[in-house]
Amino acid sequence: MSNDKCIKNSMMDASLFESGGYSLERMIDIALDLSAEKDFDMLMQKILIEAMDICHCDAGTVYVLEDDHLNFHTVYTRSLGIPAAEQSRNANLPPVPLGRKNVCACAALDNKKINIADVYESKEYDFSGAQKYDAITHYRTGSMLVIPMDDEKEQIIGVLQLINSLDKDGNIIPFDPAYEQIVSALASLAAVSLNNHQLAQEVTDTLHSFVEVMVDAIDARSSYNANHTRSMVKYAGKFLDWLKETGDAWTFTDETRDAYLMSIWLHDIGKLVVPLEVLDKPDRLGNFKAGIKSRVEIACLMEKVDFLEHPGKIEECMAKIETIKHAYEVIEKANIAGFLPDERIEELKSFADIKCKNADGEEIPLLSEKEVEAITVRKGTLTDKERKVVQSHVVYTKRMLDKMHFKGIYKEVPFWSGSHHEFLNGLGYPNNLTAEELPNESRLLTIIDVYDALTAEDRPYKPPMPPEKAFEILTSMRDDGQIDGELLNKFIESEAWKK
Repeated sequence: MSNDKCIKNSMMDASLFESGGYSLERMIDIALDLSAEKDFDMLMQKILIEAMDICHCDAGTVYVLEDDHLNFHTVYTRSLGIPAAEQSRNANLPPVPLGRKNVCACAALDNKKINIADVYESKEYDFSGAQKYDAITHYRTGSMLVIPMDDEKEQIIGVLQLINSLDKDGNIIPFDPAYEQIVSALASLAAVSLNNHQLAQEVTDTLHSFVEVMVDAIDARSSYNANHTRSMVKYAGKFLDWLKETGDAWTFTDETRDAYLMSIWLHDIGKLVVPLEVLDKPDRLGNFKAGIKSRVEIACLMEKVDFLEHPGKIEECMAKIETIKHAYEVIEKANIAGFLPDERIEELKSFADIKCKNADGEEIPLLSEKEVEAITVRKGTLTDKERKVVQSHVVYTKRMLDKMHFKGIYKEVPFWSGSHHEFLNGLGYPNNLTAEELPNESRLLTIIDVYDALTAEDRPYKPPMPPEKAFEILTSMRDDGQIDGELLNKFIESEAWKK
């Protein structure tokens, strides 16, 4: 139900509002004003102040129903001379149990408007709590109007409590019953707004729970990748804070900040479908290593058996053993080397020509074609085929997120997440996007992703790089037209990258 419709449905007729000093047009203006308010705390504050203005009263409180109690949400006393927002922040009032002792709880339980001329004279409700509060604050609670807030489904959402209606001379007087229906309409508007806020919060909470589950799933498969994501979120959060503190032209609201950080949390979700032996490959050989070691051990053992059976072949067999062992030593060193020069790659390729015996006495190559392909990777641990498999995670990331149908402020999450390996010069992947197609959000995500990949301390295949070296590489990428130089400079200046 819309807010202005809620106001209209809560009215008996226009003459009632005219008699209370508020016109129908004024109430609709209030509804439209409140409908435009996006800050929920400010919305509740506006509703309370409007109700206080209608009734010409000094104080009021908005309670929100949660489980078996009413929580103070907004509280304001004009005579204190302190802004309403500050009073609400510093109220620190305990929740009110849903029982018969408190008038606001009774209003919620009975869905009943309660108008008390003087709380010190009332025999129907227990106002000892209000009287204790008065004694502490030196305030005098007199008249009180308590209105339950129910939504379009007539579900109680909270309570609006007004205190001390005042005449034109500032004297405490009872609340005029003519105001009850008007304030009830306003309370219904507050209830619908509160209900909408709670529903929106539930959707957001569900979305965040999904993100947490996905990151935990990635963590269960690959601990270093989950650390990578968390580190990136920290860097991004600190950088966005820096943008706001420095008054940068590119700033984020709380909502857009949440959407952007969401895209970082989810940017590697596609790695859930990448085979773990590729994703976490710690060295060049990976799963081939155990097979080569076993092949070498068997081949050496078979040569020993051969010279024991044929003593005349001892020198030949021993030379073969030395050749195989030397080759294996070179293979082991190359397997974990950071970089392989041309001469080492050629030497490794030649090992495929070495023949060795298996347990059946058959002669087989020391290295298979796939093993040669793996061990001769010049830099890193992945073959071209394996690298393409890992790179495919970006395609899967966007494909998976597109199926979630992100809306509103979250609508760009799939694109931001799925474009973090694109470069401004069109040489990134998977879609070879260019600068004209990449917004700042994607550009920043790329910078942070590269920086953390270079400096991460828990990668199984390489040692961490110091920040200054990482920034040298990022600067080189800037010079090659891959990343945004202005954003890179801001990221460096922000020091958001510091541990």
